[in-house]
Amino acid sequence: MTESFVASEHPHTRYNPLTGEWVLVSPHRTKRPWQGKTNTVAESDASTPDPNSMAAQPANPLMPGASRPNGKVNPMYESTFVFENDFPALMPDSPSPVDSGNELFRTGGAQGTCRVICFHPRSDVTLGKMSQEEVLKVIEVWREQIADLGKRFTWVQIFENRGDIMGCSNPHPHCQVWATAFLPNEPSKKDFHQKQYFAKHGRPLLVDYVAQELQKRERIVVETDHWVVLVPFWAVWPFEVMLLPKRHVRRLTDLNDEEKRGLAETMIGLLSKYDRLFDISFPYSMGWHGAPTGQYLEQDTQHWQLHASYYPPLLRSATIQKFMVGFELLAGPQRDLTPEQAADRLRSL
Repeated sequence: MTESFVASEHPHTRYNPLTGEWVLVSPHRTKRPWQGKTNTVAESDASTPDPNSMAAQPANPLMPGASRPNGKVNPMYESTFVFENDFPALMPDSPSPVDSGNELFRTGGAQGTCRVICFHPRSDVTLGKMSQEEVLKVIEVWREQIADLGKRFTWVQIFENRGDIMGCSNPHPHCQVWATAFLPNEPSKKDFHQKQYFAKHGRPLLVDYVAQELQKRERIVVETDHWVVLVPFWAVWPFEVMLLPKRHVRRLTDLNDEEKRGLAETMIGLLSKYDRLFDISFPYSMGWHGAPTGQYLEQDTQHWQLHASYYPPLLRSATIQKFMVGFELLAGPQRDLTPEQAADRLRSL
């Protein structure tokens, strides 16, 4: 007799329509004993600061009035603060290499710029512990950066690395903005597949996806009037989530006032759940993807839907992380916990 398939018990693959890639899901592996690396509490960024405390904050070059390594002094900012990255990965006037003419040794130009956005003057306050008005100010700065840099650059990537386990080199609450004159790999794949779907169905892929997820309600984590947070059906990281608007929105700059305020509320709700999952200040890498800018501002980009992705590295506890090695590096991504199980744990907090 053939055994019936059970998603929470049996290995299977899931397709990501945004990238055209597959992920291997192996839920039975959650039963295996862990004998691998465990991080210390410090490595897991496990402190849970009290934003109302007036205890001494850790000294760092992003604080108001502090001197940065290049000798520049920060203003005594009281809200958000934006500055050009002192050690940028991209430069606006960088010369382009000469084409070798060899298809096996291709090169291209990499003009761009990098900025840093400090969320708050205090070093011990994360986004999830800020007030709705404070988070709203951060959202406004994100919109301003896209509007400004988008006039000159093809792609404006806003991203936050939170926690030293994610390579964050400074404890101050901040994110980065990298603007490029080219369309990077991940948004390029998403542009292609969303365009294909729109050509076939006449509707944006992620708009249809959210509508069906709201009907199924199997992977919803947070829902507000204008936003939804869910664990994608094709999620790779154990507690990965996607944050999306309920209506068709191409870029952060297209949000109305109610949606901006709702976004602040939704982000606080999500990050509060993250922090409660393992009772630590939860580490992650997150970033926004929306329609490209620059020359794309004059093109039809109706196939795009704005969304933010959160990629947390933790697997079973505050000290055990997911490593992308072996099969993941050489063949394809694999996860143990099913997206439905992860969503249920986050939703219940």
